[in-house]
Amino acid sequence: MAPESRRDRTLAGEEITNRIASFPGELHDVTDARLVAEGFLFDLARASAPSAPEHWDDILLVVTELAANAVQYAPGPFELRMRRTFDGVHVVMHDTSTTEPAPRPFHPHSGGGGIGWHLIHTLCDQVSVVTHERGKDIHVFLPW
Repeated sequence: MAPESRRDRTLAGEEITNRIASFPGELHDVTDARLVAEGFLFDLARASAPSAPEHWDDILLVVTELAANAVQYAPGPFELRMRRTFDGVHVVMHDTSTTEPAPRPFHPHSGGGGIGWHLIHTLCDQVSVVTHERGKDIHVFLPW
């Protein structure tokens, strides 16, 4: 994991924190990605508190789901990028698979997952997937 921090002063003079971290794609990297996201949110909250307490948890849940999907469905390295936007947080998860995510049926009594992509779409204001020859970038925008 190699996190980098940068500061940008482009939005109304407010200091905006960016975070970029790369991971080899191992199972424990899901936790590491969540910890990087949590560090980003701590820094962000010092400059601007979330408009609702649940926004913090929603962002951590989305990052965790995106990282878990990257490890499970796109073996190999992945990268997490986070930045403050005017009214929220933009998260980008890059992985090595060119296959776009698709919702799967969720069967809570039989296990086996299927709820992550539905959660991401429910919690995010906007979700988009950009594929290219090196994999894909999943862009999500969440309120802050």
